[in-house]
Parts: sequence; structure tokens; C-alpha cells
Amino acid sequence: MDPRRSEDGQALPLAAGVVALVAALTVGLVALGGLVAQRSGARTAADAAALAGAARGRDAAVSTAARNHAALESFVARGSEVEVTVRVGDARATARARREW
Repeated sequence: MDPRRSEDGQALPLAAGVVALVAALTVGLVALGGLVAQRSGARTAADAAALAGAARGRDAAVSTAARNHAALESFVARGSEVEVTVRVGDARATARARREW
């Protein structure tokens, strides 16, 4: 056997590559999970703020959005219907609600 062609030690670079790939995938999945959570939180906050705004007005929409860790970006009232847009992190969501008596 030629000592220059030995395969001893070849597992270490392979194992290091696999560990690096797993670490990169983990970081990517954590980032994706954060984005999904922000979008879900934004939708929930928008729905709640729209319902509160339709029932009790803009101030109620603002406070409801804040309680859901969101910032109210817009509030438009047209008769008994309201449309709100909220932001949670980088995610935005819009929801409508109508007051019916």
C-alpha cells in the first residue's frame, strides 16, 4: 500500500461538513419559524383590532393591537365597517369587521 494514498483521516472532514450543513439548516429553520410566528401574530392582532374597532372605535383598536404586541398602522371606518392594518415585526396584516346590531 502506497503511504501517500492512505485514506486515514477522511472521516473528519466529512463529519465536519455534515455538522456545518446541519447547523446551516437549523439556523434557516429557526429564521423561518420566526417569520411564520410573526405572520400569525399579525393576523391575530389584526382580527382582534378590527373587531374592537368596529365595536368601540379607533382607540379600542389601538389598545387591542398593542395588547397583541402589534402596532396599528391604519384604521379606516366606513359606516359600520372598519379596516385595520397592523404590524408585528416585519409582518403586516389587514382585517375587516362590521358592526351589526
